[in-house]
Amino acid sequence: MPELPEVETVRRGLEKLILGKKIASLEIRYPKMIKTDLDQFQKELPGQVVKSMGRRGKYLLFYLTDKVLISHLRMEGKYFYYPDQVPERKHAHVLIHFEDGGTLVYEDVRKFGTMELLAPELLEAYFLSKKLGPEPTEQDFDLEIFRGALKKSKKPIKSHLLDQTLVAGLGNIYVNEVLWRAKVHPASPSQSLTRAEATAIHEQTIEVLGQAVEKGGSTIRTYTNAFGEDGTMQDFHQVYDKTGEACSCCGAIIEKIQLGGRGTHFCPKCQRRK
Repeated sequence: MPELPEVETVRRGLEKLILGKKIASLEIRYPKMIKTDLDQFQKELPGQVVKSMGRRGKYLLFYLTDKVLISHLRMEGKYFYYPDQVPERKHAHVLIHFEDGGTLVYEDVRKFGTMELLAPELLEAYFLSKKLGPEPTEQDFDLEIFRGALKKSKKPIKSHLLDQTLVAGLGNIYVNEVLWRAKVHPASPSQSLTRAEATAIHEQTIEVLGQAVEKGGSTIRTYTNAFGEDGTMQDFHQVYDKTGEACSCCGAIIEKIQLGGRGTHFCPKCQRRK
């Protein structure tokens, strides 16, 4: 957490709250979060105007006057906007003060989140270096390229989908849901999948992530959007965190295994292992 739907929901919220605002000053209370030169970061952000908000995979992008601020929320990162007085917050680590008196606060209980400042022309190379796959849309996520990549890998399909090279934005929650809908066992080697199975995973990746964006993401533990509101996609989960419950499709009991160090939920009947 957060995965693509949650980051997209945060992006949409911030788009309504901070566009056109000019940065006046910064407070950086946990410098390790800043992955570019700290002095440069503190010097170059003041005076920048927030022109637009973007997203690439799980990365949140602040398009400024002549820079791009890249924010990765990792496990627990959240943004809150305060139009005037900022309350005392234990886990507030970066505060961006605007000239109109408002403040954008980045909170992170685990302190895993990161921020980087780049020139816009370096953005493409930045994501190429991350080996980030295409966005999960009909336009960008090509089925034949996806199938070709699967045929070259012995990785379990769940681990392969999580590594972000096949498609951007899937995390542990939604991979469980995609594979259940596609009726594919999470431990199946990527290269063993049939054309029909690969097609189903491709289709369900687009469908599940699209539905999750529509529902405002999944609130598991602490996630909220930029307005402090919970998502509702968790109400539509079929296998994630459903260990011991009956599968809504066949009635078999949902099981949980460890795969690649991650808790993995699946239906042993709908998702038979080859």
